[in-house]
Amino acid sequence: MVELVGGAGSIGWVALKAVLLYVTAVAGFRVARRRTIAEMSPYDFVAAIAVGAIIGRVPNADTTSYLAGAATLVTILVAHAVVTRLRRHRAVRDVVDPAPRLLVADGTVLDRPLRASGLTRSDLDELLRLRGVTDLRDVRYAIYEARGRITVVRRGEEIGELVRHVVDDEAVG
Repeated sequence: MVELVGGAGSIGWVALKAVLLYVTAVAGFRVARRRTIAEMSPYDFVAAIAVGAIIGRVPNADTTSYLAGAATLVTILVAHAVVTRLRRHRAVRDVVDPAPRLLVADGTVLDRPLRASGLTRSDLDELLRLRGVTDLRDVRYAIYEARGRITVVRRGEEIGELVRHVVDDEAVG
């Protein structure tokens, strides 16, 4: 029967370790600011998955103490914070953050950037519909952003430097 339900003492320790790791993770995310939760880039996603794995596994591991789990958790959070700060340097940013990609130019879908983004035409259509686009001919530019969102510039709208540099980069690339 003990194999099925465990001992009362071990259940209490599992629960205590889980709560302590949860509190440690919440504190770590607070220190790392909102970006981990609000703006999931690939490296943010990896950090979130690692934290979840630690919180999910350590409490149930008889051979892993809270301190060992907390050390692992804090190491992941510190590594994430370091990468966040290193992104200020272009060389790191180019490795960690995907560049925005021009997917539509003057109502024409650009197949190569679409494939390079890992999207299908159906994915693009959905993203455009979610932005209120009902006819591709109305789209001057559609830019796939680093965090999976899409920016739509409609025909007749002025473009500024924030759009122009993506369009110019795609023309050069």
